[in-house]
Amino acid sequence: MNKTKRTAIFERLRQSNPAPTTELRYNSAFELLIAVILSAQATDKGVNKATERLFAVANTPAAILALGEDGLKAQIRTIGLFNAKAKNIIATCRKLVDEHGGEVPRERAALEALPGVGRKTANVVLNTAFGEPTIAVDTHIFRVANRTGLASGKTPLAVEQRLLRLVPTPFLHDAHHWLILHGRYCCKARKPNCPNCPISDLCEYRQKTPADLKTTPAEPMSQPVPELSDRAIER
Repeated sequence: MNKTKRTAIFERLRQSNPAPTTELRYNSAFELLIAVILSAQATDKGVNKATERLFAVANTPAAILALGEDGLKAQIRTIGLFNAKAKNIIATCRKLVDEHGGEVPRERAALEALPGVGRKTANVVLNTAFGEPTIAVDTHIFRVANRTGLASGKTPLAVEQRLLRLVPTPFLHDAHHWLILHGRYCCKARKPNCPNCPISDLCEYRQKTPADLKTTPAEPMSQPVPELSDRAIER
């Protein structure tokens, strides 16, 4: 895919969504960090329900430490893997209090040193909370980048590095959100909505869904693109 086509893709994505952002609800960098930790193998809708309860009673590292691990579990038990996530969140809060004055660090190395925080989570926080031009390659971005031809790669890191190099600079800050939302609502894994896709004529995927094709959401396309689990991506 050439630069002209990539630029056209992001121009259209921007036109359809001029101010993209995360669907996670948060009011501070710390709340965002906790929400992203909880979001692994969970939906944003489910995370928002859990954090609405949690943040009403504890939305700072010190307050969550005061809850304790059992108290935290009671607030997030509707989230998958809540036991492991509660353990990591308590350890992260302790590290934030002891080493960062209760504040979320703005440096990648410091973020990735927090329990439960990998490269993807750090990228989300750096981009969404601190305005850095990072791209957190989740399963949606991995699929969209490979399927459209924007940035092919066999691993999340390879896709991330190619996107950072190839996305035109004016679009780099918001590319993360555009690609996630496009993958979540249009370029779906099982049945991409090609007939209503704003970039269908620019996309290089050869097995586009025709307008008259009727399949169930569970029916795979004849030529699947790479898919990775959240766990594999976070590594």
